[in-house]
Amino acid sequence: MTFTPPAAFSTRPTLRGTFGMSASTHWTATATAQSVLERGGNAFDAAVAAAFVLHVVEPHLNGPGGDLVALIRPAGTAEPVVLMGQGPAPAGASIEALRERGLDLVPGAGGLAAAVPGAVDAWLLLLRDHGTWDLADILAYAIGYARDGHPLVAGAAVTISRVADLFREHWPTSSDLWMPTGSVPAPNTVVRNPAYATVLESLAAAALPVDDRCEGIDAARHVWMAEALPRAAEFLRTPHRHADGGDHPGVLTVEDLLGWSASFEPAVSATFRGWRVFKAGTWTQGPALLQALRLMEPWADARIDPSTPEGAHTLLEVQKLVYADRDAWFGDADDAVDVDALLAEEYIDERRALVDGTASAGLRPGSPDGRTPALPPLRTEAGPVTAATGEPTVDRRGQTRGDTCHLDVVDRWGNTISATPSGGWLQSSPSVPGLGFCLGTRLQATWLLPGHPASLTPGRRPRTTLTPTMLTRGAEIIAMGSPGGDQQDQWQLPVLLRVLVGGYEPQQAIDAPTLHTTALADSFWPRTWTPLGAVVEDRIGDDVVRDLERRGHRVRRAGDWALGRVSAVGRDADGLLWGAANPRGMQGYAVGR
Repeated sequence: MTFTPPAAFSTRPTLRGTFGMSASTHWTATATAQSVLERGGNAFDAAVAAAFVLHVVEPHLNGPGGDLVALIRPAGTAEPVVLMGQGPAPAGASIEALRERGLDLVPGAGGLAAAVPGAVDAWLLLLRDHGTWDLADILAYAIGYARDGHPLVAGAAVTISRVADLFREHWPTSSDLWMPTGSVPAPNTVVRNPAYATVLESLAAAALPVDDRCEGIDAARHVWMAEALPRAAEFLRTPHRHADGGDHPGVLTVEDLLGWSASFEPAVSATFRGWRVFKAGTWTQGPALLQALRLMEPWADARIDPSTPEGAHTLLEVQKLVYADRDAWFGDADDAVDVDALLAEEYIDERRALVDGTASAGLRPGSPDGRTPALPPLRTEAGPVTAATGEPTVDRRGQTRGDTCHLDVVDRWGNTISATPSGGWLQSSPSVPGLGFCLGTRLQATWLLPGHPASLTPGRRPRTTLTPTMLTRGAEIIAMGSPGGDQQDQWQLPVLLRVLVGGYEPQQAIDAPTLHTTALADSFWPRTWTPLGAVVEDRIGDDVVRDLERRGHRVRRAGDWALGRVSAVGRDADGLLWGAANPRGMQGYAVGR
């Protein structure tokens, strides 16, 4: 091992077994997935059941009105494919329409920022095509927790407290759902969502009378898209408070909903140290991780050790470069960068040469296919600027910002999934009466400027931060991911390096102190950036922090256990399965045997 050895202490072991492994951001979802495996279901059955449970137990991190990106590899197939659950912008969501409302950004909360919700349809598609269970059995877990109750996690309680005044003053339906006594619920309060339980029961009922299992699931998909979601779209057409302080109506329509469905599409990939690494395309931020790994491929191991001053600096600088390319070139548009051009050896060599011993101050996108990069105005505390100075005025977490869930499952047959569901947070928009959920706000990741690959465009997907990862090498496989918005791949990268290069056990790599850069264009309202900004866990050490500051990084210490929420499962070369999960927040768990 050429990396700094991991600390002798690890929060828990890397689990190993031969039957199946499940890992997620919430213990109840992990237990649900493993329960399905124990009852004979495959990894995809397990993931779908766990995903609907996540809607119930992590409502501040995802919801049925949100979105989903997953990588799946059915047993016996050579390469994973992408499960695409990111809906597009509605027909009425155009740059012109929002600018007529006096907006220069898509608001971070409110129905105007709602894309077509894609998560539920994507999960049902996965169950239809690759699962084995009937829908009623899959949904029974989530229905039980929604109707009978579950203990509210601390993070959800804190989130409700942050938006309590908004709920009371402007979103009374959300107040009714999440503060039924008029007060913010304390952690571990048993909370129920009978309205959502009824919605799920209607989906199960739609599938039951149909003899053919796949046709039954399609019947449930129709009920979801043609009956449930139109109620949400209609409700949000009444003007309501948005993050910009104004009251606006939503623009999502029944036609938008009926004109879309989830799908499968090819993954993109790159090689690193003998592994093939798979991601979703440039409508996500996934290819930035591929580019980062290609940049670091030829460097000496010691140079990319995240625990050393040089390694920490190198990771920060590499990620600044790849996210500058993301911010200039990624999106669901014809003028988005071609992944082959982004990963071409000549271009990678050109970008690699920009990494030196000092912190770079500017946002430096390249020209992978010869075109001149275009960046939106960058916002610091002084307002829109183009110079690399200043700090944002708004807490980068934001008062009403949400986060994300993640789950991974591998079964004894070799079926594997890495999935990142998000959006539709309880703080996204007003809860819809009778449905028990709200719609998401993914359109805030688009720009109200024409001509950019991530510009708001009707019928186009917003460029999402959701970015699960899968790796293969011969018989070996790794499925992993993390919540964290712009940090998702930034937190996965040190884990990958420590496992693939440093020889760490997966759980040791997840436990190890991590870091990320904030010198990128934030994907979430109010779209700020922090030039030279670096955030580190204190456990990385004073020597590393001092060296980063000497090189010019503006370092913020986040605490000992504050960053990185990776979970992962996999299969070793000898066929042994393994699982590991993030200990931060005392919420994520892996289980298996």
